Amino acid sequence: MNDPGLNNLLKWGIQNSEASRTEGSATEQPPAKVDVEALQRLMTGMNGPSDAQLMVESMDAIDNDEVKLDDKCTAFENFEQLIENLDNANNMETLGLWTRLIAHLENEESDLRMHAAWCCGTAVQNNIKTQERLLVVGGIPTLVKMATSDAEKKVRKKAITALSSSVRNFQPGLDTVVSHMPSEFKPQEKLDANDMDSVDTLINKLRESV
Repeated sequence: MNDPGLNNLLKWGIQNSEASRTEGSATEQPPAKVDVEALQRLMTGMNGPSDAQLMVESMDAIDNDEVKLDDKCTAFENFEQLIENLDNANNMETLGLWTRLIAHLENEESDLRMHAAWCCGTAVQNNIKTQERLLVVGGIPTLVKMATSDAEKKVRKKAITALSSSVRNFQPGLDTVVSHMPSEFKPQEKLDANDMDSVDTLINKLRESV
């Protein structure tokens, strides 16, 4: 237990237990004061910021021009780990984080474009609600552009992964991807989002181009 307040709370509980009060030594010592804040943290389970707070703080750091690039990348990595949790990914809409994330798909720093695409892919994986949000906020056309023409291979790879996750079992997303594909990648036949082999005819072609 690393929280000093909770340590003191534990000592207070021991000192004021029924067993302690029956000992002669206990009567010789004044009763210790309880740490109210520590008690509240213990009762509510809120020892530190919530995931929602951490998500917002991470994005605040990414958006801050005064934060160094390495620290922005670290913030992105923390954000990505948080949204691996389905509830956190779904909470991105409520927190107003989708548009802020999508904006970084066009960041001049390739590392930040890559991380933004990475986070998009994580957020939409096996999640119809977030697949819909990525479509609604207009992220798919930008991801298509990144996947097919970004100068950095690492960015293209992450964008392709994000597109792969965004279209599986989600036909509106797949149709939008196809509609924005350059002619050299555009499939001749209608693709079925519920058929993984059908989806892979497009995704594998993109991967082979990198």
